[in-house]
Amino acid sequence: MGDDQGKKASKRLRDAIMNFTSPGGFAERALNSTMHVVEQLGLGIVAGEYPQGTLIPFDPDLEEMFGVSRTVIREAKKILVAKGLLESKAKVGTRVRPATDWSMFDADVLRWHASLRQSGSFLDELFEIRLVFEPAAAAMVARRAEPEQCSILDARVKALSKATTRREFIAEDLGFHTAILGMTGNRFMHSLGDLVQTTLVTVLDREVHAQTSFRSPEALEQNAADHRAIVQAIADHDPERAHAAMEHVIRSAKDNLDP
Repeated sequence: MGDDQGKKASKRLRDAIMNFTSPGGFAERALNSTMHVVEQLGLGIVAGEYPQGTLIPFDPDLEEMFGVSRTVIREAKKILVAKGLLESKAKVGTRVRPATDWSMFDADVLRWHASLRQSGSFLDELFEIRLVFEPAAAAMVARRAEPEQCSILDARVKALSKATTRREFIAEDLGFHTAILGMTGNRFMHSLGDLVQTTLVTVLDREVHAQTSFRSPEALEQNAADHRAIVQAIADHDPERAHAAMEHVIRSAKDNLDP
């Protein structure tokens, strides 16, 4: 049963990454004219091509720009309004809303941020939100963990310690953290965790794509030891220790990111 749980978590994670990296959430949506306009305008807004507080082009200009009908433009704008990126006012036009109003847990908004070349501040925010819910998740699991769950986590740490590339390490680390979130049994943790973790792996995968160097065996073993500390605290049913160990791992991961 423990193996089935691990396979389900892995499949859910793979599906989440595939959906997340496809424009509009699913590949077929990218073929839709409305979603094409949403994609291009959304990317432009997040990238700063349409600064906050400014008016986007009027409908006739957007129709000409994208070669679509007014109906398509209006529908695309409605979607971006729902995502918090735009606001429309009669006789004024459609304005870009402040970034603080954007729906940051919308999969498209997250993906647009993840696609930016300069993602330092966005990464900082991702790690801040991880520090809010992942230590709490580790503490939750520690209160009620079963031996088979600890075995699953231990196996994931072993896999992480054997990583030979940055990309492989990122994937194994992601699997470990999403496994803990899944073990909470909390559906909000599932959804929030999958969204944040898949965003993180997308950003990190892009940033390390051109890098060939990898952490030293000593650094890798230390990282594995830090993860084992989480598993041991969970196995000992010690929520406070699990919370602290998870916080340490997340802070260390942020500190170890290449500048």
